Amino acid sequence: MDFFNLKEIFSVSMVLFAIIDILGSIPVVIQLRNKAGHIQSEKATIVALFLMVLFLFVGEQLLAVIGLDISSFAIAGSLVIFIIALEMVLGVNFFKEETPESTSIVPLAFPIIAGAGTMTTLLSLKSEYNTQNIIVGIILNMLFVYVILKNTARIEKVLGKTGLNILRKAFGIILLAIAIKLFRHNTGL
Repeated sequence: MDFFNLKEIFSVSMVLFAIIDILGSIPVVIQLRNKAGHIQSEKATIVALFLMVLFLFVGEQLLAVIGLDISSFAIAGSLVIFIIALEMVLGVNFFKEETPESTSIVPLAFPIIAGAGTMTTLLSLKSEYNTQNIIVGIILNMLFVYVILKNTARIEKVLGKTGLNILRKAFGIILLAIAIKLFRHNTGL
């Protein structure tokens, strides 16, 4: 068996691409940038990468040490995602205004990029794929995330204010649905 399996890397990359959904998060990223003044793309990407790789190796043990199971972690993440989605749909602010530095980490790096859905997905992928292929998939996704974060101003310019409002509301509804699905799946409702 090859050390790096291109089929596994492609599969892992596609799964993570769908879960991270940075394209769907563009309205949230733009909203955070407008609140904070700027986003530190490098910092957000590196922190998200670090969190994902760390969680890949010690996620289950870390949660066990603090007395949490994966479902509880996923439910907490779903609630944060739900609140962010409500902000998008209703146009209200639930989170207090953050300083520009901290916005790059919370809520951007975690939980938007490397959230509970991503973390639980990594644990699932670990049971199916070789670790080195998962790491390559994470790195490829983080490179794409970085490019999107660096170009949010251009994306905002292309979409315009109306396009952004439509995108924000549409993806807010999708985020609400993802949050509810994550909540239901982990509570058994």
